[in-house]
Amino acid sequence: MSLNTDPTTLALLIGGTLLLLSLFASKLGGRLGLPGLLLFLIIGMLAGSEGPGGIAFDDYALTQFVGTVALAFILFNGGLETSWRTTRPVLWPGVSLATLGVLITTSIVGAAAHYFLNVPWVLALLLGAVVAPTDASAVFSVLKEHALGLKGQIRPLLEFESGINDPTAVALVIGLTELAGHPHLPLLPLLRSFVQELGLGGLLGFGLGHLGVRLLNRVNLPLDGLYYVLTAALVTVIYGLTALLHGSGFLAVYVAAVVLGNSDFIHKRTLRLFHEGLSYLFEVVMFLLLGLLVFPAQLLKVALPALLVSLVLVVIARPVAVFIGLATTRMPAAHKAMVAWVGLRGAVPIILATFPVLAKVEGAQTVFNVAFFLVLVSILVQGTSLPLVARLLNVKALPVSPHTMPLEYTPTGAGKNDLVELTLSPGSSVVGRRIVELHLPAEALIVLLRRGEEYLIPRGNTRLQAGDVLQLLGGKPFLDEVRKRTLTQES
Repeated sequence: MSLNTDPTTLALLIGGTLLLLSLFASKLGGRLGLPGLLLFLIIGMLAGSEGPGGIAFDDYALTQFVGTVALAFILFNGGLETSWRTTRPVLWPGVSLATLGVLITTSIVGAAAHYFLNVPWVLALLLGAVVAPTDASAVFSVLKEHALGLKGQIRPLLEFESGINDPTAVALVIGLTELAGHPHLPLLPLLRSFVQELGLGGLLGFGLGHLGVRLLNRVNLPLDGLYYVLTAALVTVIYGLTALLHGSGFLAVYVAAVVLGNSDFIHKRTLRLFHEGLSYLFEVVMFLLLGLLVFPAQLLKVALPALLVSLVLVVIARPVAVFIGLATTRMPAAHKAMVAWVGLRGAVPIILATFPVLAKVEGAQTVFNVAFFLVLVSILVQGTSLPLVARLLNVKALPVSPHTMPLEYTPTGAGKNDLVELTLSPGSSVVGRRIVELHLPAEALIVLLRRGEEYLIPRGNTRLQAGDVLQLLGGKPFLDEVRKRTLTQES
């Protein structure tokens, strides 16, 4: 029997095999303490033209397209998981890091690149802008892999910053790419375009997010599965429409998702699970593709200067950007240091590095190779050391539980009731007390309790412990009262 060697068939087989290998590698990486993102990149590199796989791939345009789509869906998932109640206190610090912090990082890394790589200032600053943003997929993924709980406002700040700093970097990269190709361009139109992209992206994202909520609750689709298609279409429409109007599509998608995630709409829980799975799929595909795209021999040529620039980024640029960006906050120094160390770089810098390559900017390949090297160093050094650094800085809190409660609730969109999960922190006033002693409002019912690996049916004489996860059903005002009484945090 002869084999079917149709290119489409082979591509599907190879793609599926690489996905399976990545999933098994991710599980192995968890046992070894290595981030899954690093292993995805390595598998892609091994499958590439200079590895045993021998797959020849150098399509930067396809990589940029897939990366853009993937990043939009990853940001959408991050926005859906963003609780406005926990994000509101870090709103301005997050905005400061996403704007001022990106500019500071760009400047310091640019100066280091100019000195160590001996490249023109515009190209050096372009490299600085490429690697300036922390990566949403990397931050979300690594924190979840380590099940790392962090004290205070560290985690909400990190997740919010990584969700909104990409648009600043994208605008900078596009502007500097144009400047590198046309050195005599006036700066004022570039600055005007920068402000317009961010402002329009935020406004359109807010408005389209509210329209999305109304659409989900009123469209009344005949099949539940069609709601998954509807939200996927919303992501692409929000990004495409905003970009068409010269706004930041990434910022619009993230803001719209935050609006959706903090509103009531039909099938909310299952839609969030769908986009979480979709985000993981895009994350794996993106890192595999980026691994295929790089040529290890080219990385070795810039290894020493790239390593020096990496050290400047991790040890100088990121900490300086964080401490200046958070100078007006009352956040403890140890918390700021942890924020500085979790400045993970991921696929975003590599995707941004394709912009000058496609624009045929002189020296763009060097920018791409150095950016890839910086990402490897960031994931390998910062990604693997997070638990140790958190312990040394004494900012480690109760671990974030990877479990999902088995009960599900589909809101009707009327907004009268909700199902929430609350975790009892060690400082909660109800730890050690029985449920009957809490005198909770009758309109807020504890329907399930998880303690470690065990699920319990809550009864009046059940004594609560630190770390217990409570699943409560009730009206919003009464659930807010339960939060205040128990000093709990959202799971």
